[in-house]
Amino acid sequence: MMNADYKSVIELSHDRCRKLGVKEDQVFSSKIIGQTELQEKFAENRDMILTASPYMEQLINFVKGHNFFALLTDGEGCILNAIGDEKILSEAFDLKMVPGAYMNEESIGTNAMAVVIKTGEPVQLSGKDHFIKAYHRWTCSGAPIKDYHGNLIGVLDLTGYTDLVHPHTLGMVIAASNAIEEMMKVKEFNRLQNMNNKHIKTIFNSMPVAIVTSDIDGKIKIHNKKALELLGNKDNQLKAKTMEEIVEEWDNIRDAICSGENVSREINIMALRNRFPCYLTVNPIYNPQDDSIEIVYVFEEVKKVKKKIEYQAYYTFDKIIGKDENFLRIVQYAKKIANSKSTILILGESGTGKEVFAQSIHNFSKRMDGPFIALNCGAIPNQLIESELFGYEEGAYTGAKKGGNLGKFELAHGGTIMLDEIGEMPLDMQTKLLRVLQEGIITRIGSQKSIPVDVRIIAATNKDLKKEVELGRFRKDLFYRLNVLPLYLPPLRERKSDILLLIKYFMKNIAESLNKREVELPEEYLNMMMNFNWPGNIRELENVVELIINTESVPPGYFGQDVSDDTTYPDSNQDRLNMDYVEKEHLVRVLKKFSGNITQSAQALGIRRNTLYSKIKKYGIEV
Repeated sequence: MMNADYKSVIELSHDRCRKLGVKEDQVFSSKIIGQTELQEKFAENRDMILTASPYMEQLINFVKGHNFFALLTDGEGCILNAIGDEKILSEAFDLKMVPGAYMNEESIGTNAMAVVIKTGEPVQLSGKDHFIKAYHRWTCSGAPIKDYHGNLIGVLDLTGYTDLVHPHTLGMVIAASNAIEEMMKVKEFNRLQNMNNKHIKTIFNSMPVAIVTSDIDGKIKIHNKKALELLGNKDNQLKAKTMEEIVEEWDNIRDAICSGENVSREINIMALRNRFPCYLTVNPIYNPQDDSIEIVYVFEEVKKVKKKIEYQAYYTFDKIIGKDENFLRIVQYAKKIANSKSTILILGESGTGKEVFAQSIHNFSKRMDGPFIALNCGAIPNQLIESELFGYEEGAYTGAKKGGNLGKFELAHGGTIMLDEIGEMPLDMQTKLLRVLQEGIITRIGSQKSIPVDVRIIAATNKDLKKEVELGRFRKDLFYRLNVLPLYLPPLRERKSDILLLIKYFMKNIAESLNKREVELPEEYLNMMMNFNWPGNIRELENVVELIINTESVPPGYFGQDVSDDTTYPDSNQDRLNMDYVEKEHLVRVLKKFSGNITQSAQALGIRRNTLYSKIKKYGIEV
């Protein structure tokens, strides 16, 4: 901008701020959205966030140590990402310049991002150019990010202290925003190109038979997924280069094709399982001159052997119960990120269904046919967690199994691994997990060999990992590697409209599985359950419904009802209404559900481990 134009733009912006009622002594943005709405913003702007991220890191690396921070907003000014030097970034966070805060004029007055949104042009502001006094300490350079059609979709901003103002800073930001735009155009072009072939590839890979094509000399050109299953090897590759390596009597088949004969017969195939019979159909593809230039082979195994998948995910999104609007938006967001290769971090209290979501994401992704492995990092002793994750070689330590043992990452190859209670992972193991995320390789205990693994990681925790980072109990770099696609699951108390729906669902399914009849609950008890806080969330609700079905009574005093209430249900007896009896029965069932794991059982019950131990001793329960 020319100087005159620049001053005019700033003055007009200040005038608008006064008319909007923005105060010069304002400190925080007047509009900061919550976690659920922010997740929707992340989903809507996912492509821009991922494209801009490396360029933002490059910008900060250029000015590293000079106290700068970079912001990315959407077209309305909502902050989507913030990175930079720790000192100045902490100051920005103190002013609540965090993801979810709006930087437009209406919310925080004149600043580079607000001016770019109004004008669509890059700009640099310093000191009193900002409308609010809290920003007078800074100089900020902003540039627009526009889509393929020239519409403003975001703003890139670089901010530092006023004594560091320099016109080159704006040039760097403009260059970065241009690079982001060009990369997004390339991605859009590639997306459109891929769409042209996607339906053909989908049909090709959806065929229930193995299909391979070759040139006239038998050199393999393409094959579908079913061909990999039938003819591939343990690395999930079709390593044969010619049909002669796969099909017996290949010369005879080629001669028959060249003579115009049809080939459709049972024949022996050579692959990973050596020789086995297949029904083979061969058809030539001709060019306009009627010359045979390509051959299509269709294989159908005579005796189909189903591939056994030892580790399966059973939950799918259609099995997730809920009608709460915010919860349904979270489900839709989870579906959107299911096919991404990026790591997902599921956040939420115990019992909110983190593994259910992890399994559903796996089953909604392209990895659905691969293994799903869940590992609870808090339930494994520290000295065993490395061997559980990465495996070990024979003789690696005393007691090591003969032949060694595969770790969970190797078992999950081609699929998904869920690391539950990731916040409980020891610091030394966090370093090794970071290597897996960065390099995609693992090393077994007792071995020097690096093993590549293709695994999608879903981490989960009920802890505040940001706080754990501040306390030094969780690595900052690992946190940012895991927190690429955050997914927050709300507690049951925040979706009370779903409680009756869940009670009905659990009542029906648990009664059927136990071969018992459903218990009809009076309205007063349903109201109590609706207003109960449910510290153990959905898991606790499920356990209580199971207890009600087994005892045919509501646990005395559980929901704050009068314990002298003698309301009984059909076929109930006085012994079953005894509070100690009910409590013991409930404890036994919860312990059984978690295979005797004290930590998980205590979390589900909403009590401390020591309290659970005392009750086990009191009732003489065998674990």
